Amino acid sequence: MDLIKGIGTETPWFRWGVFLIGLMIMSFGISLMITADLGSAPWDVLHIGLVNHFGLTVGSWTIIMGFLLLALSVLMTKEWPKLGAYLNMIFVGLFVDLFLFLMQTPPSLAVKGIMLVTGILIMGFGIGVYISPRCGAGPRDSVMLALSQKTGASVARVRVYMEILVLVAGWLLGGPVFVGTILFSLLIGHVTGFSLTVCQQWIDRRMERGMSVENIN
Repeated sequence: MDLIKGIGTETPWFRWGVFLIGLMIMSFGISLMITADLGSAPWDVLHIGLVNHFGLTVGSWTIIMGFLLLALSVLMTKEWPKLGAYLNMIFVGLFVDLFLFLMQTPPSLAVKGIMLVTGILIMGFGIGVYISPRCGAGPRDSVMLALSQKTGASVARVRVYMEILVLVAGWLLGGPVFVGTILFSLLIGHVTGFSLTVCQQWIDRRMERGMSVENIN
């Protein structure tokens, strides 16, 4: 968080700075989990499966699937997503490809396990950071909310169905489903919930402090 101390909290740049840093942190966690090669998160299982069959990169498929999901969201809601949704898929795709280029799968199973767990924790923390400034939901969350509104089903139920559908599709395409996939499903909600609570409180305090300084001036 020290990286953005110089950004005035009374300006939009503060929120967007936190948002982008959160996307970078989340992407680093995603890349660690993929590089550990012990099973990936459902959406990354799909992305890797698409890479195996059609080429390109994980980041490229992240962006492509993001555009398709946003288009689906627009068709269902008749509303354009916020700017943050577009920046989410573009920057996550770029960051993931960059980190994957710099990483290498270790030969040791123990190191792979540490990398896997660390990746899940970092990913959950990054999700909390990028959501906290409220710059807009990502493509997957946009579709999830749209489906919930259309069907009347709870957000949690829609999310579960989406994750299962994506996981099965990725597995059929040869994506890496293994112990890491199960561990991700068990841990990511708890890690993200804790991270979001802490980050939201922190950013709200910063915003309030910035507004106080602006009022005094």
